[in-house]
Amino acid sequence: MDWTFLYPTLVWFHVLLLVFWLGADLGVFILGQHFRKRNLYSVPERLILLKLLVITDMGPRTAWALMVPSSLVLLKLGPWWPGMPDWLLVSGFVLGAVWLWLVWDAHTHDQTPRAARARAFENPLKYLLTGFYLTLGSVSLVNGGPLQEFLAWKALLFGLIFVAAILIDMAFRPVGPQLMALISQGSSDATEVPLRRTMDRTRIWVMLVYLLLLAISWIGVTKGAGVIR
Repeated sequence: MDWTFLYPTLVWFHVLLLVFWLGADLGVFILGQHFRKRNLYSVPERLILLKLLVITDMGPRTAWALMVPSSLVLLKLGPWWPGMPDWLLVSGFVLGAVWLWLVWDAHTHDQTPRAARARAFENPLKYLLTGFYLTLGSVSLVNGGPLQEFLAWKALLFGLIFVAAILIDMAFRPVGPQLMALISQGSSDATEVPLRRTMDRTRIWVMLVYLLLLAISWIGVTKGAGVIR
């Protein structure tokens, strides 16, 4: 059987993950913008927008988890890191699958103790992957391997996406109680201003994720076109 199509197909899938990530994130951003318009929508209407935002956000979350095994298998099967240990590739698939399950389990059982447990398990996994990609990129830049320079930068920037996402989670923590106050007390400066302030702080790190994704994709495309050597 001819397997020459496999690597190009995996590259296509990797690009498709980026499309889903950024495309769905644009929808999340638009819905978030409309949620902020307290003079245009009622509180029940804004809660519907928020529900749609959470559903749409599962696209980027799914793509992010799948990026882990996708990136490693491309390094292994392409001419980029043929000496990658098999255990590392297997670990990437296992971690990606576990992470994906935790993400969807938390979403499916939202606002329950089960969802809280899933998110509690997800956090250390994110820290582990953050350290892996930051270390892989940094070591490769310093030592000239195992990754080529452009891939080392991609790994480093991908690690920074994890850092930014962790900061998003930290900045977003007050939203739960603030949203409950909005629902129970109604829309007023007392309930809206703190919520708006929290959302504004969170958006700083969200925009950083967008910029990092654009930088990673630019490096990949320009290298492929022979611009970066």
